Amino acid sequence: MSDITNASAPAPAFPGGTILGYPRIGRMRELKRALESFWKGASSEADLESVATELRAANRERLAALGLGRADSSIPSNFSFYDHVLDAAVTFGAVPTRFSQLRDENGRLDLAGYSTIARGEGDKAPLEMTKWFDSNYHYLVPEIGPETEFTLASTRWVDEFVEAKEAGFVTRPVITGPLTFLYLSKPSDDAPTGFDPIERLDDLLAVYVELLAAFTAAGAEWVQIDEPVLVSDIDADRADVLANATKVYETLVGASERPALFVAAPYHSLGDALPVLKDAGVDAIGIDLVRGSVPADVDLTGATIVAGVVDGHNIWRTDLDEALRKADAVAALGATVTVSSSTSLFHVPHTLQGEEHLGEELLSWLAFADEKVAEIVTLAAAREQGEHAVAGALGEARAALKARGEHPGTNRADVRDALAEVDPGWFERGPYAARAAAQANRFHLPELATTTIGSFPQTPEIRKARAAWAKGELTDADYEQAMKDEIASVVRLQEDLGLDVLVHGEAERNDMVQYFAELLEGFDVTKNGWVQSYGSRCTRPSILWGDVARSAPMTVRWAEYAQSLSDKPVKGMLTGPVTILAWSFVRDDQPLGDTANQVGLALRQEIADLEAAGIGIIQVDEPALRELLPLKKSEQSAYLDWSVNSFRLATSGAKDDTQVHTHLCYSEFGEIIDAIDGLNADVTSIEAARSRMEVLPAIRSHGYERQIGPGVWDIHSPRVPSTQEVTELLQLAKDSIPGKQLWVNPDCGLKTRGYEETTETLTHMLEATRAVRGV
Repeated sequence: MSDITNASAPAPAFPGGTILGYPRIGRMRELKRALESFWKGASSEADLESVATELRAANRERLAALGLGRADSSIPSNFSFYDHVLDAAVTFGAVPTRFSQLRDENGRLDLAGYSTIARGEGDKAPLEMTKWFDSNYHYLVPEIGPETEFTLASTRWVDEFVEAKEAGFVTRPVITGPLTFLYLSKPSDDAPTGFDPIERLDDLLAVYVELLAAFTAAGAEWVQIDEPVLVSDIDADRADVLANATKVYETLVGASERPALFVAAPYHSLGDALPVLKDAGVDAIGIDLVRGSVPADVDLTGATIVAGVVDGHNIWRTDLDEALRKADAVAALGATVTVSSSTSLFHVPHTLQGEEHLGEELLSWLAFADEKVAEIVTLAAAREQGEHAVAGALGEARAALKARGEHPGTNRADVRDALAEVDPGWFERGPYAARAAAQANRFHLPELATTTIGSFPQTPEIRKARAAWAKGELTDADYEQAMKDEIASVVRLQEDLGLDVLVHGEAERNDMVQYFAELLEGFDVTKNGWVQSYGSRCTRPSILWGDVARSAPMTVRWAEYAQSLSDKPVKGMLTGPVTILAWSFVRDDQPLGDTANQVGLALRQEIADLEAAGIGIIQVDEPALRELLPLKKSEQSAYLDWSVNSFRLATSGAKDDTQVHTHLCYSEFGEIIDAIDGLNADVTSIEAARSRMEVLPAIRSHGYERQIGPGVWDIHSPRVPSTQEVTELLQLAKDSIPGKQLWVNPDCGLKTRGYEETTETLTHMLEATRAVRGV
């Protein structure tokens, strides 16, 4: 048994139950609407601040009503207008040089400047965006260089604590930790070659010490420092990470003016970082016991452990008996244990209230954020007062879990028999050379063929028609005609612009996953189950609760209609099995690979029907392939095997002259280039504009032989890139990838953009293509 000592100073008692964070967009997406109104100039900064103040107040009151304490630091303060990593960058003065003019004489930003860094403006590109660990959330990547002047440039975190205190709440401020902040940053444009942001750790630490003193002066008893980087196998040497962790937390623990420090490390096991934090004297350590574990030989005597036994990353009701067992096992190692969510609850919707259409049975299996808080309160009571005090709640949980396990939809013989009959040959296509020749003979596409990723702007008229149809206010025939009119308009626009391969625009789709969830068996969808993806962008993940089957074609009639309008090829558009899983709340009672293959088999059937309808180019989107990649390298190979195989099961039945496309976005593609190659798609489009093609050297060195479309337009920003900017990006791409392999396309679908900017940017994209072609 390892011998770990704890040198931490006495700290206030930690509450018996807490959460690591709470949804911040509002139950009805109030923050989204307020942000977008502000960005459009329809409301003022004061209006936006007012909405945010009301949301924070409502959240505090709700959490108190659910049983968290008003004055014991059990309620976290984790609000953000756009992104918590951007908040940290702004707080510490890490504003890129190109945005320095946005700061006032004190180095501070207003919300307009904050938003500009996130979204870009004119020729100033926004911060790069990428995934937050293995979640469907995307954060903004700070840019750090030797020139970065770290300073306490914002007191917003402290001000929000004071706001709560004045309302009668002693909350627990939540801040991004210095290790996570720097290890997730990238070198600034001004940084010399070889510079690593972690080199600025000492300078940044001084500002953290200053911030902790400000919290102490304001009356904070505890501060939560999120350090998920400690559970991740990042590129940096692990010994260096642990040495830096020792430096950071010995420094912060030793600060003369500080609140008690709670370091939370969600998303997996802390492993060898756990004794480092304990030795440094950290007052409380948060561990994820849903995705991770604690070694049985660790001596936690004297430590306060915040045990994440309620899944903050998924929506299934907790097995309360198992959660208590896990908490007791940690207590047996000598720790004082608090029960908590495993991650922040901003990964799940606010509440099940209003979702009665799901039916009592399914509802009884689920727990959104509010219901998870209630579970934590129950667990805390069970540990403090004995299980008899909450016997009714424990019994209800047991009955719900039993009913879920016995439901016929969770174990369908027809689905399982169909998968058992899958032949190994179903995962293989013919040689690429033969496919490429057959496709060239069929389509006669030019070098640097142009296309888009799939969706076109979802106008208010489209949304109104869909809502009216759902309410029964629009007949099936009228709705279908409205969608056909939009499809015809989109096809005509693309032909007028001169694109080579067209799309139908997906007017009929509310969401690239929900659309399929509503047509596949084994899914249900919510009405208000919104979660934040990034900024004001919210998604409504479907609930994949049972075995998956396709009862009828899902996309064929729309694709067939669009193709009838043009002599140019129109892509059939499907969402891949991994993305359907990643962007849904997926059943946790069987291996993910089994569920992915069920979806893959359903998509295989859809591809066969598209081919029979004459659709020759079929795109199977997998933008989330990197999102589910495990944080531990030892687990990544198994994930990539099943994820790639589910895609190949879906697509390998296609004929040689059917061109299979796929699309990936906002990921570190260099880490999974073998898997991307393994998908065996004929054409792969990838996000590349915001990072200025930085993925292409890895693709070139890999010897990638098939066709690839690195995005030349960052559609997640409202700015319109010039023809010159797109030309430069395209030339960068051509410098790395032979022109015969290159496609030209945006980074992602155009659903969130408006038609004016879409038309203007696609025009620039085509002008740039002609320039690089030399036409």
